[in-house]
Amino acid sequence: MPNTLDNTTLHMALVGYEAERQKITAAIADIKAQLGKRGPASAGQSGRPKRTMSAAAKKRIAAAQKKRWAEFRKKQKAA
Repeated sequence: MPNTLDNTTLHMALVGYEAERQKITAAIADIKAQLGKRGPASAGQSGRPKRTMSAAAKKRIAAAQKKRWAEFRKKQKAA
């Protein structure tokens, strides 16, 4: 008889957890609806066109970064 009681208890626990999961799923859907998101697929899409950078701008950024790293390495050698 103890085995039947354990199965009944486990079954009731399962029913309770499934009900909780449904409540949580509904709450998540409600929050997503309030935020205006449909899910992970639309997270990165804002409707704006992708920004592009000119070759000259890329060269300026690369030169500035190389300068910063050179200063960093210089300080590391001095320390």
